[in-house]
Amino acid sequence: MRMDTYQLTKTDRKLAILIDPDKHDSDELFDTINRINGINPDYILIGGSLIVGSSVSDSVDQIKQCTDIPIVLFPGHFTQLTQKADHIFLLSLISGRNPDLLIGQHVLSAPTLKKLRNKITPTGYMIVDSGRPTSVSYMSNTAPIPSDKIDIAECTAMAGEALGLKQIYLDAGSGALNPISLEMIKAVSNCIDIPLIIGGGIKEVSHIQNCWNYGANLVVIGNGLEEKTKPVADFATALHGLIRQGY
Repeated sequence: MRMDTYQLTKTDRKLAILIDPDKHDSDELFDTINRINGINPDYILIGGSLIVGSSVSDSVDQIKQCTDIPIVLFPGHFTQLTQKADHIFLLSLISGRNPDLLIGQHVLSAPTLKKLRNKITPTGYMIVDSGRPTSVSYMSNTAPIPSDKIDIAECTAMAGEALGLKQIYLDAGSGALNPISLEMIKAVSNCIDIPLIIGGGIKEVSHIQNCWNYGANLVVIGNGLEEKTKPVADFATALHGLIRQGY
């Protein structure tokens, strides 16, 4: 598949579901993929702050046996790279001041990245405070952007664009208490000319719609799918109805 299949645009309204392989054994992962197939998102994102139970390569192999949905890596460490994925959102943590996640991990993985360059979209990754500590803020050893400091988020996103990054990912983190505010989404989307990805704390179809309406080009859900009390089939039906309406 050509690289531009995965290049987001400012007019896109797409959905991705994030899977952390460490949170599922083989049977659970199989069940999760079956549920995801019913929702039929644009992408499955694979990533996590830690992946210790199995290799990313093995996880991608297992997922590909169960679905035709494109698999995009969301790597938090250079050991999480594999050519078996369809694409890679190569992250640079521009909201923090940890040089290892700005460039250090990229240096360690440079030979591999060169081989994978046709699968890579350079992505400015920004952690936003969700009301409680998350795995990503702890593991990255960085402070998230305060949820009410919209001007900091705007300037950070604009700086990432000026550096040549191709998209911005605002993330409240896995298990977020509060999602990123619609005001911040709108402000950041309006101040950049590159696509915007939003994730963390999104649990309802109505919130996905709101994120799209306020400027998100790709919305990522993870725990929101796993923790829902109503059947996933109901979630899928509501989402597909939303898409048919032109979203």
